[in-house]
Amino acid sequence: MKRIALCLLVIIVESFSAFGEEQGVGTVYKDAPAGAAFVASKDPVDWVDPLLGTADSRWMLVPGPTMPFGLVNLSPDTQEGGWKAGHDYRSTSISGFSHIHSWVMGGLLTMPTGGPLQIIPGSEREPDKGYRSRYTHDTEEAKPGYYAVTLADYGIRAELTATKRTGFQRYTFPKSQQFRILFDLAIPTEYGYRMHDAEVQRISDTEIAGYSTQSGKGIHCRLQNDYTIYFVARISKPFTRFGGWKSDGTLVLDRNLIKGKGDLGAFVEFSTGKNEIVLLKTGISLVSIDQARLNLEKEQEAFGWDFEACCRAARKTWNDLLKVIEVKGSEENKTKFYTNLYRTYCARADFSDVDGKYVDMYEKVQHMKDPNNGIYGCDALWNTFWNINQVWNLATPDIMNKWVVSFLEMYDRGGWLPKGPTGIEYSGIMVASHQVPMMVSAYQHGIRNYDVEKVFEAVKHQQMEPGRKHEAGGYVGNRNLKLYMELGYVPTEAGYLPSEEAPTSDTMEYSYDDWCVAQLAKALEKKKDYQYFLKRAGNYKNVLDPVSKFARPRKKDGSWLTPFNPLARDKWYAEGNAWQFTWFVPHDVRGLVNFLGEDLFVERLEDGFKKAAPKAYAHDQYVNLGNQPNMQAAWLFNHVGRPWRTQYYTQQILNKYFGLGPLNGYPGDEDQGQMGGWFVMTSIGLFQMDGGCLVKPVYEISTPLFDKVVIHLDKKYYKGDTFTIEARHRSNKNIYIQSAILNGKPLKKAWFYHEQLANGGKLVLELGPEPNKSWAAGLENAPPSMSQPR
Repeated sequence: MKRIALCLLVIIVESFSAFGEEQGVGTVYKDAPAGAAFVASKDPVDWVDPLLGTADSRWMLVPGPTMPFGLVNLSPDTQEGGWKAGHDYRSTSISGFSHIHSWVMGGLLTMPTGGPLQIIPGSEREPDKGYRSRYTHDTEEAKPGYYAVTLADYGIRAELTATKRTGFQRYTFPKSQQFRILFDLAIPTEYGYRMHDAEVQRISDTEIAGYSTQSGKGIHCRLQNDYTIYFVARISKPFTRFGGWKSDGTLVLDRNLIKGKGDLGAFVEFSTGKNEIVLLKTGISLVSIDQARLNLEKEQEAFGWDFEACCRAARKTWNDLLKVIEVKGSEENKTKFYTNLYRTYCARADFSDVDGKYVDMYEKVQHMKDPNNGIYGCDALWNTFWNINQVWNLATPDIMNKWVVSFLEMYDRGGWLPKGPTGIEYSGIMVASHQVPMMVSAYQHGIRNYDVEKVFEAVKHQQMEPGRKHEAGGYVGNRNLKLYMELGYVPTEAGYLPSEEAPTSDTMEYSYDDWCVAQLAKALEKKKDYQYFLKRAGNYKNVLDPVSKFARPRKKDGSWLTPFNPLARDKWYAEGNAWQFTWFVPHDVRGLVNFLGEDLFVERLEDGFKKAAPKAYAHDQYVNLGNQPNMQAAWLFNHVGRPWRTQYYTQQILNKYFGLGPLNGYPGDEDQGQMGGWFVMTSIGLFQMDGGCLVKPVYEISTPLFDKVVIHLDKKYYKGDTFTIEARHRSNKNIYIQSAILNGKPLKKAWFYHEQLANGGKLVLELGPEPNKSWAAGLENAPPSMSQPR
């Protein structure tokens, strides 16, 4: 096997790391290259396993190299088109390495091949009918910023790395007269796309350039999603032939330009000597070919053709980000932690170019004033207040600030806040407008390098103006807001759109967003707005049925829908049922306790956990950590004066739901970092039930998964240097908090203020094998909520 890239020689010493840590020594290995000292210890980046969970995973969860919020996600595709297309670890063949794996976006696949020219990928069952190649996992490697595999059918070793907007590949060929690199512009993706126009041009004997204008199809969010992928590709070896194909299968040979629509692609061909290396660089832009060239030149200028240097830069970027949180614990838990932290930053994209140019929702080229701020997009921010919002606010507040700036830029251009978006287009996907709590939580945490008054204007507009089709395409706002404002709830007559609107869950989620706007109004001393939205925040009570004691579908005349089955996952709830959505009151858990009564609250919740335990807490009817609406469940016990049950169930989930390796990473959908974000927060023993949107945000406490956690605070936003969480006597049996000390003083409640963390300090938790039912017990010690302010 070919010797691994210089940037990944750290792999060589990983087998020695346990010895090095155990002995407390830093061994420098004689095999290390000149000028490099490789020690027998691991940096945070070395604990990341990009292959974790890549069986049965979404299009956006890739094992290949990408940067934080990278436009380029250069990764192997193994599956055909359809739901969860992309990479599946269980597949045995690879169709190529595509550059974009954003939600409902994809394109530009490259594939080195040999032998007779083939222009279709073939199928997983019959790889010989196309340019696919078989591979085995014993030739596969994946690290942040690096992926490698041997394409067995061609004898080619493919290695990949990336910057934010460029891909860099190194192919090692055997000797042959018939090797080529394919550039396929129409490829299988999760949702598919139509290609309206495409072009590939030969610029020189080492460079080609092109574009493909495409739009999503079959997308249930009523999104047209027009976008153009522009690219420039440079090759280290002059090619002897340039050609391509069109959608009807016609080959176009020995011409300098290939144009058409539908299935279109190109290839370059050359002969190679034994073990000859050919390097390929690609720059990507959504603006123009010139901008793709600019991205390529700017982001690759420091590396030249030095593949290892690009790898090292990617590795350093990731390590600098990941080391913001240090954890001390077992190797398995470190792998889980840093892989999940990695996932919270690598599945959402920045669609702007290196100089700040981007294409807005009207297909017009715009320019960010500060190119260091990006234009970010993704699937909807549905319930991210229980996962990634918390991580970004805590660990990387500057990144959260950039997301707020990005949303304000799109608000300026299109008049509405986006739910994601995808490709700078508006999307109606998912329920409510949870970009609102993201922006509010940023402000409440002191992250405020933007126009604060405009933030309030934008979030108020989102909660006051009924949703509609946007003149630039797609859908904006809350579709059922008008009825909600008139009746105080969304009736069943409002209808249902899959993964967009569901009346009962609409009511629950709209009321939470109302509360978030109220909290921002309070912080900004807008008293009338505060009172108005605080009153609307109680609308969730209008769908709580006093007889069944569940959140129940309600008709326009006020009557309850019959028949009613609280366990049925039907059209009245978005990806859930009444049992799960009854708990959906992030801002007012105490109000729900008052409604259900303390005994029923605890009894029902315990029953749901017991029934979900055999399915690793990913039950489709009861507790379901595998989907967004129920991710807060384990933390609800803190709000009913039983924090020891939160401690028990968070530990159960951390150990049983979250696994290791490609096959056992996640029983549910790792939706663009949301599972990862939940793991990160819960594993360090912190959580924010209300998404951190209180005027004075709080953190709830549970048992950390680690003996010690050190959070390095960003001094641009927070006063402190570090905040340390120490779990004394922690073991698999000692999972219960006996007592807590915060900054030298006893803490008798299972929560504290964010400000106390941001100022720096230390939380010490004494753990034991049995619950201490007197520590933080009772409703009087529960965290704040709307019906129980602190």
